[in-house]
Amino acid sequence: MVDKKDGCSKSEQRVGLASIMALMITDECINCDVCEPECPNDAIYMGLEIYEINPDKCTECVGHFDAPQCRQVCPVDCIPLNPEFTENQMQLMAKYQLLTAIINPDPTE
Repeated sequence: MVDKKDGCSKSEQRVGLASIMALMITDECINCDVCEPECPNDAIYMGLEIYEINPDKCTECVGHFDAPQCRQVCPVDCIPLNPEFTENQMQLMAKYQLLTAIINPDPTE
């Protein structure tokens, strides 16, 4: 059931925003290295066997670009939305704002 106030399901509210995953990389990844440098949030990293996405940093490029850059450059189309956990635009923008505030806490810099 989705709460109309914030658009989150009850299970999403229990796990919290930081543990909700927007995008994921499947085992179809060929480790071509093109996605990692495209991520403006440094959310993509090399896992044990394939690249992975840190859900705490992934905003689907909301706040940076109109579309997820990793998905734009992936030659094998292995970066789908996670079918179990998705985020709405408001949640992604809130995460973007939090991440950019951490990166540059002084707006005069």
